[in-house]
This record gives sequence, C-alpha cells and structure tokens, in this order.
Amino acid sequence: MKHIHRQVLEYTRSGIKTVLATVTRSSGSTPQKPGSSALFSEKGLLAGTVGGGLLEGQVQAIANKTLVSGRSGQYVFNLESSRGKQGILCGGEATVLIDANPHDCLRVFEEMNRSISRRSGGILLTLFHNGDGNGKPIQRFWIEEETKSKLPASIDPAVRDAIKNHLRQGSLREFSEVPLPPVEKEREKSVFLEQIRPLPRLVIAGAGHVGKALAHIGSLLDFEITVVDDRRAFASLENIPDADHLVVRDIGQAMREIPMGKDTYVVIVTRGHRQDAEALKPCIGSVAAYVGMIGSKHKVAAMRKQFIDEGWATPEEWAAIHTPIGMEIGSKTVQEIAISIAAQLVSERNRINDDNEK
Repeated sequence: MKHIHRQVLEYTRSGIKTVLATVTRSSGSTPQKPGSSALFSEKGLLAGTVGGGLLEGQVQAIANKTLVSGRSGQYVFNLESSRGKQGILCGGEATVLIDANPHDCLRVFEEMNRSISRRSGGILLTLFHNGDGNGKPIQRFWIEEETKSKLPASIDPAVRDAIKNHLRQGSLREFSEVPLPPVEKEREKSVFLEQIRPLPRLVIAGAGHVGKALAHIGSLLDFEITVVDDRRAFASLENIPDADHLVVRDIGQAMREIPMGKDTYVVIVTRGHRQDAEALKPCIGSVAAYVGMIGSKHKVAAMRKQFIDEGWATPEEWAAIHTPIGMEIGSKTVQEIAISIAAQLVSERNRINDDNEK
C-alpha cells in the first residue's frame, strides 16, 4: 500500500484535520491484516482501507466522533456479530487503533519521508497507552534501518527491553505487536512495530500511450513511478499525472544513470521501438527484479540476434528479459496491453516477496 503516513503529511500541510485508523490485531476471517490503515477527514475516507464494507463503516463512524472529541482509542470489532442488510460480515475479530491527532507525530513522519526519499527503510514504532493520564496516548518514533538497535532513551526501560528482545528474536514482520511484561500490560500499554520500505520502483522507458496507461495502473498497484522520455510534452505531469518522477533526456543516457536495485522493475515501450535497444543495454546483467520490452516476435528475434552477435548480452542474459512483454490475455487495446504488463509485474513481485519470506 502507498505509504499512508506520507499522506498524513500532505493533508496536514494542506490544513486538513485527519484521523488515522490502523488494524492492530485480527483473528479468524477478517477483511484486512494488521498494519492495514485508513485516513479519514470530516468528508469521509481519504486514503487506504481497514477492510471496507461494514467494518470500515463502523470505523468511520467512530472516526467522525473522534474528529470532534480529539480522543484516541483502540476498539475491538466482533465481525461475526456485525449484521446488516449484507448479513454476517466475516466471522472474525479485529482491533483497530484510532489516532485522533496524527498531526502530533508530524516530525516523525517527516523523518520517515526523508528516509523513504533516499530509498532507505526503517521501523515505525507506535506506543499506545489507554490510561487516563495527562500525556499523549499515542507516541511514535522513526527508527532508521541502519540504526534499529538504537531505541529512543525516552521509552520506559521495561518496554525498551521488550522491543529489543523482539528484534533479537527476528520476530519483526511488516507489522507486529511486541509482547510486553505483565506489569506493562496491566497499565494498558501496547507497542507496535511497522516495517516500512520504499515502494518498488517501476521505470517506464517511453511516455507514449502504453507508458501513460501503465503509469496509471502501476501507481494504483503501489509502485513508485519513474517515466523516461526525450519529449518534454510527453514526459510531463499534464500528460502523466501519476508519475512520481519524470526524466526528460536521451532515453539511453537516462537509463544508464538510473540506479537499478533489486526492487527495480523496468518496462521498455519507446515510440516506434526506435530507442528500445539503447534503453535495454544498461539493463542487461543488472540486478533489476524485472526487465520487460514490448515488441512483436519478429522484432524480438531480430534484436536478440543483434544483442548476442554484438556481445551486448549472452543467451542466458537475454533469456531473463520478459519479451514479448506481458501475460497472454489476447490484448488488443492500449489499456489491455497495459493491464497484461501490470499483471506480469504483480506476478513477479509476489513471487519475489514469497521467496524472500521463505
């Protein structure tokens, strides 16, 4: 999911008061897993989701009251007993933390945003105290990946020890709750760790019709979008509003300068295929997670021969390229071609994620 905490920054800077809801626990059959978040304002849902349907409606009703009261809280929803015109919801239980004042943690979200902009990850630490004290019930801290063993000194020693033990045991997942000593639980404290990484980068070489459609779909699928083209009228926010980064430069030169890490996905769709070869050369032998190039079987065969004959790629390196690109769905229109490419990107991303979790 797009980093919802960055959206908190954007809305706060625009003067919009928001409430942040996060699923912290779940059991049985629930629509969303822990870590799923939604952002609400007085106008309703702004971004994200905690599950949709009846659950989201109940959370939004509490969020509306929270906007007025300014009181944060953690709420348990028994989905099995939640009935309406649509019947039983899911048959599980979900706990949702509703933060009435996410803007209080603006400095923390800004630190997180700077790390993500450098394509560096970290851990968002959330402390919730359900007592009636005068202090803020929700505190957040950003812990950069390279310094995650260094926890803020202001955290209670018993809680800090529990977090360190949790990290030592390798229990950190995308979102996890830290087991606390009984005395801390009695004080109604909860500690959550959320591992946040930069979104996978989708680099699209070519800002034509297919590139534009793919940028839109890729953004919806939680990729960070970079579009490269040598035509300023095409590589513009007016033409491709979904792009996070636009590079107007010779395509071959630009592709040589873009860092290609293990979370980089490259799609080559230059106009008339005239710059496909120059865009592809820097990708050969890279550690990019995915490299795909559009083209007919005849064009791909001719380019393969050229690359191997010229020594630009070995047969093994060429075999790693997804070309012709996309899943076979009988695509005919520009939008269908973009969907077939996006489906292949998601399939490859999920395969890599599954392999990493093993």
